[in-house]
Amino acid sequence: MDPLDRTSIPDQVFRRLAADVIAGRHAPGERLPTQRALASELGVNIASVREGIKRLEQLKLIDVRHGDAMRVRDWRAHGGLDVLVHALGGGDELDREVLRSVMEARRLLLTESARLAAERRDESQAELLVRLAGELPGADSDEAAQGIDFAFMATLIQASENLVLLLIANSIRELYFARLANFRAIVRDRARLAEHYESAAAAIDARDPDAAAAAIATIATAQEAAMLEGLE
Repeated sequence: MDPLDRTSIPDQVFRRLAADVIAGRHAPGERLPTQRALASELGVNIASVREGIKRLEQLKLIDVRHGDAMRVRDWRAHGGLDVLVHALGGGDELDREVLRSVMEARRLLLTESARLAAERRDESQAELLVRLAGELPGADSDEAAQGIDFAFMATLIQASENLVLLLIANSIRELYFARLANFRAIVRDRARLAEHYESAAAAIDARDPDAAAAAIATIATAQEAAMLEGLE
C-alpha cells in the first residue's frame, strides 16, 4: 500500500484558502463561494471544507455570519501574530517583505529584552547565558548552532520578565520552528559573532543594560542581513 499523506484533507483545504486570502487573490469584503461550491471545486467533502473554514475564521481571515455569505477580512487590519506562519510563504520560498518585518521585529524585541534582562535576570539565567555563549563557537553543525542560538535568545527573553515580550516571542518561535531549515543563515556567521554573544552574556551578568542591548543589537542586525541577503 502507498503511504498516506501526512497532511490531512482539512489541513490542505485550510492552507489553500489561507494562501489565497493572504496573497490577495480575494479582496477584503469579497464573498467566497459557498462551502458546497468550494468542496466541489477542491474535490473534497463538505466536512473538510467546514473544518478548514473554521480555522480561517479563528485566524480572522474570513467572517462567517449565519444567513450571509462568507466574506474575506483584511488580515493586515484584523489578524494576529499567528498569521505570520502562513504569510511567510509556503515550500522553500519565503516572502521577502514579510521576512524583513519579522527579522526587524525580532531585532527590536531581542534588543529591548537584553536591556531588561540585564536589570532583572537571576543568577541561574546569567550563568546559563555565559555557558551558551561559550558553547556556540564549538557547534559542529548549523543545526547544533541554531539550537544554542535559540536557547540563548529564549533565556534572554525569559530573563526580561516581561509577559508581552514573552508572548510575542512565542509567536515568532512557532514560525521559526515551522521553517527551521529556512533560517539556517542566522548562525552561519557564528564564528565572527561569537564574541558578541560573549559580550552580551557578560554585560547581562554585570547588570549593564546598555552594553547588553548593544551586543544583542549587533548580533540581531547581522542575522537580519544574512537572512535577507539569502533571498536576493
